[in-house]
Amino acid sequence: MWYAILAEDVADSLAARRQARPAHLARLEALRDAGRLLLAGPHPAIDAEDPGPAGFSGSLVVAEFPSLAEAEAWAAADPYVEAGVYARVQVRPFLKVLP
Repeated sequence: MWYAILAEDVADSLAARRQARPAHLARLEALRDAGRLLLAGPHPAIDAEDPGPAGFSGSLVVAEFPSLAEAEAWAAADPYVEAGVYARVQVRPFLKVLP
């Protein structure tokens, strides 16, 4: 089943994001390479494709996992969690309708 992983950043997370980003992307690329990633990306803190020093307010990942428990475990092991980027992470079942 698909799961949406919704994460909210702590204040001033940009430096920690930059440091943990390579490891974070490597995990996402592994999901992509396994055909289990629907989409992933950050939420800019301002209405701009490049928010510059404003940074990001959170992230969204939609990926396929065998169970909610496995999706939660994957999300909990994210390098952004370990680096203190995220203040809160929610994992919810997701039903893809379109496209």
